[in-house]
Amino acid sequence: MSRLPTLSATEIRAERLLLRKAHDGDRDGLVELMTDPEVREHLGGPRPRDDVERFLDAAGTAAATAAPGGYVIADLVTDRLLGTLALERRAADRPGHVTGDGEELELSYVLRRPAWGSGFAHEAATAALRAAASELPDQPVVIVTRTAHERSLRLAARLGFRPVAAFEEFGAEQTLCAARLSWFQG
Repeated sequence: MSRLPTLSATEIRAERLLLRKAHDGDRDGLVELMTDPEVREHLGGPRPRDDVERFLDAAGTAAATAAPGGYVIADLVTDRLLGTLALERRAADRPGHVTGDGEELELSYVLRRPAWGSGFAHEAATAALRAAASELPDQPVVIVTRTAHERSLRLAARLGFRPVAAFEEFGAEQTLCAARLSWFQG
């Protein structure tokens, strides 16, 4: 685990969303996210439902976002889980880095299908990046997505990330996109 800091906030508010830690009421939504074949198409496929349920039963629902920088993306009004977002350190031993030492901040997000196309991923990512820019020193931030995942690449571009490299991981070509954290200040 990295010793470099990441986002410490436990809640971040956006116009329509609340980024927060998971609680017991999120269990069904988390199971859906991890087992839905369409949601997981570019993430290695769906995980077996029994495995997901056993993990959540053993570790507790809160474990899904326990790490600093891990959040549920919830509707601000209903508090219903729409997806998850993480702004965590990319392990130095994985491929795909823009610095020699690795461990850049890596932004990742996944939404339930009913939330697709609503701008929620953009809103959540922008809120998290702005919070990080106000808390952490300027540094590179990366998004890694399968090159075949055109929607994710378009969202990365809308956020201001630019493709900088491609590499093979998880049996597919991945695109590494990068931005500076300072770009998201204020």
